[in-house]
Amino acid sequence: MTIIWSEIKEEESSAELSTVMKLYDQSFPIEVREPHEIFHRSIKYSRERYPNNFRFLIGKEDDQLVSFATGHYLADVNAGFIVYIVANPLARNSGLGSKTLVKIEELLNKDAHSAGHSSLRAIFLETETQDLVHSEQEKADCERRNRFFDKNSYEKYDEITYLQPPLHNGMDEVPLNLFIKNLQKDELMKQEIQNAIQAIYREKYLVVNNINKDVINHCLKKMGIDELPN
Repeated sequence: MTIIWSEIKEEESSAELSTVMKLYDQSFPIEVREPHEIFHRSIKYSRERYPNNFRFLIGKEDDQLVSFATGHYLADVNAGFIVYIVANPLARNSGLGSKTLVKIEELLNKDAHSAGHSSLRAIFLETETQDLVHSEQEKADCERRNRFFDKNSYEKYDEITYLQPPLHNGMDEVPLNLFIKNLQKDELMKQEIQNAIQAIYREKYLVVNNINKDVINHCLKKMGIDELPN
């Protein structure tokens, strides 16, 4: 069957968004699962922060939701940041995950073109470590997810012990794997990667998630990265 791709561009509640959120809630442990309100803020952000952008991609077959992905284009560093990518478990073995990943990469690359670049410099994403799993099923999902990104040319970056700032009040920062896909011929330098992490923290976690700046800077400092300027 043919996958029909579209984007959610309105933050108002809808039956379609509700269906996506049900799949989302089933797919991630609470530590890395944002409140639904963050998706609404992200859509609004996409209209206000050009040439930065936010993409909310959904895939349907026979009018049924089979996958979705979200991601940010970070203009200052010409990089993409994929926040979530999910395939319906009933369709996961059909190559759907890779097709969804390719499609969100295409959209982020369009944002790079709009910002005046020939292509993205790189794409970044976070994945949970096995320390976060709460069941054998979540452990298997974590291992499968990491193999999936490796198969799709993302490399785990080990020179920084990567942290995600806490997504919920009263929680600590979360150690995650950082995967990077280099889309240029020359090697990504460590400073470029640190600059990209700064951009992720600023545009995603500070502007959209509205996480306290002291918390943001505490996490950056623990990773050995310069704090965000005032």
